[in-house]
Amino acid sequence: MSRRFPEGRPLTGGWRDDPAWPDVDVVMPIRNEFDHLEAAIESVRAQEYPGRLRILLGVGPSDDNTEALAAKLADEADDLVVVDNPSGKTPSALNVAIRAGSSPVVVRVDGHSVLSDGYIAHAVETLRSTGAANVGGRQVPQPETPFEEAVAAATTSWLGTGGATYRVGGEPGPVDTVYLGVFDRAAIEAVELFDERLIRNQDYELNIRLRLAGGLVWFDPDLWVGYRPRKSRRALAKQYYEYGYWKAQVLRLHPESLRARQLAAAFVAPVLLTGFSASLRRSSRITAALGSAILLGAACRSRPLVVGLTASAWSLGFLAGGTRPKRLNRRR
Repeated sequence: MSRRFPEGRPLTGGWRDDPAWPDVDVVMPIRNEFDHLEAAIESVRAQEYPGRLRILLGVGPSDDNTEALAAKLADEADDLVVVDNPSGKTPSALNVAIRAGSSPVVVRVDGHSVLSDGYIAHAVETLRSTGAANVGGRQVPQPETPFEEAVAAATTSWLGTGGATYRVGGEPGPVDTVYLGVFDRAAIEAVELFDERLIRNQDYELNIRLRLAGGLVWFDPDLWVGYRPRKSRRALAKQYYEYGYWKAQVLRLHPESLRARQLAAAFVAPVLLTGFSASLRRSSRITAALGSAILLGAACRSRPLVVGLTASAWSLGFLAGGTRPKRLNRRR
């Protein structure tokens, strides 16, 4: 029998009842970010949060001297802490950074993220007013090239994303997941933080567990985070293949979390038919992917090739994850 999600129960008490601004820990997974690290840190400091704010970097093994730069920056500032992340993986980087802090509010920021003005203060107010366990807003692409503009148009359309609220926007309210997130520490510690087995989709999976525990995941359209889309077709295809693959792994852990919108964006008949037979050659799968791109291109007037590429890559990754799943060891 499938489980049903319980209704979200507002969180109260503690820092939420204190009129003072709560302390905030900003956690950032960092690896090979030498050229962008200082700008990323300054973008967080530019928030000018009224309360106490610390930035905790989960720094993985890098090839560009990022570790030395992070250590130098931490030596020069009281608000910056560096935590080693030997695995280099994003979920473990987030977890070591979270555990190194103690503030009641935890803000996730990625290396190339650009927070909207007043993002942290507004998110804290929304956490307080809604009683949510996690609050987030829109993921806003900031393209710099014609290809990136095409990616931005595709990934903010219903056909390109299946209508995910954090991509296409919507009214304030409870949702399945949000982009990055501003968390109540007690809530995420109660569900044991991010699942370190998941290379991708670990944020969505954490939000599943928050909701299963009775927490509320809240979308606020006044919050937004800018990011730069992938620069090439190859990078974009790899990104969406991994999204699909790890979505399949999350569904193995939480089969009740499947949503129609998640399949709608990648419901490509040739790919689905191909995926049922593991014996088909790689060339057959590529042919199926091209066929799906043509079908989606015909259905979408805006940026059809990019939509076809992302949907095909996601479908192939999803099917690969379902037919040749990664062995997930026990969580602890």
